Amino acid sequence: MVDVLPNATFRVSVSESHEVLSTLAGNMRRFRIRVLQGDRVTVEVSPYDLTRGRITFRHKT
Repeated sequence: MVDVLPNATFRVSVSESHEVLSTLAGNMRRFRIRVLQGDRVTVEVSPYDLTRGRITFRHKT
């Protein structure tokens, strides 16, 4: 994760040159899972817009 933006929006680096603007999935909001800058996360990328996605999992480090 690169940046934390307002309204539970995050900028996530998928590869060296590609970044995705993503939001938290519903279950992560429901269970109040905190995501901080520098965390490794799993992102579902939208098939319609490759610059948007949804964070579905936060990996433990």
